[in-house]
Amino acid sequence: MKLKFIGLLFILLSLVFCASTQKKIEKARMKDPQYQYNMGLFHLNRNNPDEAIRYFNSALALNPRYDLALNALGLAYSMKGNFEEAVRQYQNCININPALTEVHNNLGTAYQEMGLIDKAEQEFRVAISDVNYRSKELPYYNLARLYLEQGKVEEALSYIERSIEINKSFRMGYNLRGNILERLSRYEEAIESYKTALKNLEGDVDISFNLAVAYFKNNELSKAKEIFEKIYPRVSDLEIKKKIDEYLRMIK
Repeated sequence: MKLKFIGLLFILLSLVFCASTQKKIEKARMKDPQYQYNMGLFHLNRNNPDEAIRYFNSALALNPRYDLALNALGLAYSMKGNFEEAVRQYQNCININPALTEVHNNLGTAYQEMGLIDKAEQEFRVAISDVNYRSKELPYYNLARLYLEQGKVEEALSYIERSIEINKSFRMGYNLRGNILERLSRYEEAIESYKTALKNLEGDVDISFNLAVAYFKNNELSKAKEIFEKIYPRVSDLEIKKKIDEYLRMIK
């Protein structure tokens, strides 16, 4: 009986110790800007910008000069479509650390969404000019997208070629390259670009739709029909469903 009592007492003491330790850990986390930032990234990656913003603001309350948190806060507001606030946070970040090249690329994207084309182009070029920037495929991609929207198709193609030259596994780049080649009526090349984008990503509905459209434009109707019918049950966008219905009617 005594041994059982001692065992029970040991368990209770262990539980008290664990609870006390956990409280200390939680208290330390509340004062740790790195932990708050990491939690913000966790929620941002889970497509929960509101919760991400809460954690990024907590990190900044602890360290107002936390440049990475300011950049991430801008991304969270961009995800919510609040580009004015995103720009404000990106500019705050640049004021603290102008050498953080990634924020220039992100700022350019926000400007582009706001229709501030000249400012967007300027920021993308700042990112490209940094010889130490390791993700240059992104500003090259963004410049290609910018020029495509302006109807400067040849310029867009040259920049997207540079983007995928830097990162040969950049699926978004191959997808955009397919869009550009379609605009130039180079359908066979567009098809190959979409197929490259889909490597190890066969389930991507948007790229599969683009591939089917390119097949249709290249008069490979049976291949287009096969893809349209395959992806149709997985399409959630009603506008895309309508477009697929229209293509299938034209094929029949």
